[in-house]
Amino acid sequence: MDSYYVRFVENDEPHFLESCSLCRKTLSLNSDIFMYRGDMAFCSQECRQEQIESDEKKAKRWRKASSSSKSKNSVAGKSVRSETLVVS
Repeated sequence: MDSYYVRFVENDEPHFLESCSLCRKTLSLNSDIFMYRGDMAFCSQECRQEQIESDEKKAKRWRKASSSSKSKNSVAGKSVRSETLVVS
């Protein structure tokens, strides 16, 4: 099937509207396309929702890891500086 979208000459990656960002199913002009974050196209609400849930889990893990590293630098709720200052 020929692409309905123009490909970049220098970069042979498919256009983001050619296939589902999750399952890679080919998207056609005669079907609904479900968008997420502006540049991610999906073939169905289910694929879109699965990506949203995956992104939320990643963000939650990142926040948890970020907060645990902050807590390592605190004692009794107070921040502790761990940098070294050299004065000459």
